[in-house]
Amino acid sequence: MKSPTQRTILRTVHILFSLPLIGYIYGPPAETVQYLPFFRYGYFPVVVLSGLFMWKGHLLRRGATKNTI
Repeated sequence: MKSPTQRTILRTVHILFSLPLIGYIYGPPAETVQYLPFFRYGYFPVVVLSGLFMWKGHLLRRGATKNTI
């Protein structure tokens, strides 16, 4: 996969999974408690991992393609 395509996909995933988190943060606490497991184990890890990969993914890709033998 080409780099611009991969970047576009990661940005889209990052933004789409961040939108419910904004609703959780600014929503009324009585209504958002029932969605806590979805945010804790679903949305938040995806947002963090996609953000880290967009930030430091070049190091991971470079390390994966380097021969260590």
